[in-house]
Amino acid sequence: MYLPQEIIRRKRNNEILTTEEIQWFVRGIYDESVTEGQIGAFAMAVYFKGMTIDERIALTLAMRDSGRILDWSDLNGPIVDKHSTGGVGDVVSLMLGPMVAACGGYVPMISGRGLGHTGGTLDKFESIPGYDPFPNNDNFRRIVKDVGVAIIGQTGDLAPADKRFYGIRDVTATVESIDLITASILSKKLAAGLDALVMDVKVGHGAFMPNYEASKALAQSIVNVANGAGTKTTALLTDMNQVLARSAGNAVEMREAVKYLSGEYRDAAVHEVTMALCAEMLVSAKLAANLEQAHEKLQAVLDNGKALEVFSKMVGALGGPNDFVEKMESYLPQAPLKLTLNAPQAGYIASVKTRDLGLAVVQLGGGRSRADQKVDHAVGLDKIVKPGEYLEKGEPLLEIHVRDQAQYDSVKDAVLSSFSFSEQKPEAIKSVYETVTG
Repeated sequence: MYLPQEIIRRKRNNEILTTEEIQWFVRGIYDESVTEGQIGAFAMAVYFKGMTIDERIALTLAMRDSGRILDWSDLNGPIVDKHSTGGVGDVVSLMLGPMVAACGGYVPMISGRGLGHTGGTLDKFESIPGYDPFPNNDNFRRIVKDVGVAIIGQTGDLAPADKRFYGIRDVTATVESIDLITASILSKKLAAGLDALVMDVKVGHGAFMPNYEASKALAQSIVNVANGAGTKTTALLTDMNQVLARSAGNAVEMREAVKYLSGEYRDAAVHEVTMALCAEMLVSAKLAANLEQAHEKLQAVLDNGKALEVFSKMVGALGGPNDFVEKMESYLPQAPLKLTLNAPQAGYIASVKTRDLGLAVVQLGGGRSRADQKVDHAVGLDKIVKPGEYLEKGEPLLEIHVRDQAQYDSVKDAVLSSFSFSEQKPEAIKSVYETVTG
């Protein structure tokens, strides 16, 4: 028997907690024998004093073990997934899951909704009529086994301690703790029963972490803790100083993802990041001997249409139209107005305030300012220019998909001020900065 105030005091005094103390406290989070005030105090103590790697591992595993842990031992192949810290126009998961599944992996991807200025994979899939992101466990298992991939939302029985803990962190200004972010992300991912995990940690103006050093510290923490917990994990640091795709929103990003898989259009930055993450997954899951072989396998399933076929099967299996890929435009919601915002001057795009563009999508209704808000899947930004591209005065910067003129007018100034111009062509932005290993 432990006293929660003693555990809080020890952490406040920068003492190292035992695995048993951490397990007991997390059990109290889940069964509510520990109060919200005590959880908030514990989070604040961790925020200021930090945790050792062993403490982080203990916290992660205790939160993972607070609910059901998926068992895929009946599948004849590796269970592998990817998680992103979130960005603007980050369409990668929509293509990555089917691509890796087409190469022989099983991808039980449990995704989230939009958070702050970042888009949510779940919101994007819910732009497809009938798509059910919360199938029962038997259906989820069947789809992963039969199709190879299912992209769904977190159910209440996976890492339930994290749900309460995160809610309290959100209102006590303790979200930005690397120790607690690590445990929060990994408790849910490890509950999915993975053999291998690849992290996509964003860097730049549209990233969750404030600077490169913080992003790398988070990546290193996640890699060390996940490997320490027994799941092979690597991380890629990828750029968010520009909108990754050419679109930002829900239905607009879904369109771009399908066009990517079909080969109709593939933005260079999206392609580089997607291939890099997928290749890392194949190597980690031992589906490829090296990155070069992994790239060859991935390009093959794009070229022969197998990745698109897997995507189509997954959509149908989760309740969406079986002919969604063929008749995408008739199914996805369309905004009544698609208005162009033009360049006020000639010049190269020097930089983009990515976060501001993400917030503009939220303001349009494509994201949430409150958890209970409904999302407008039709609105968003499309055909977005990127740093280094040259425009003449009056040429389009992007399209804004809106319900009416007033909605366009409400965001156009903020969107325009997100772009800066230069007479000189800026240095090219790297899409993938480095790989972090344990």
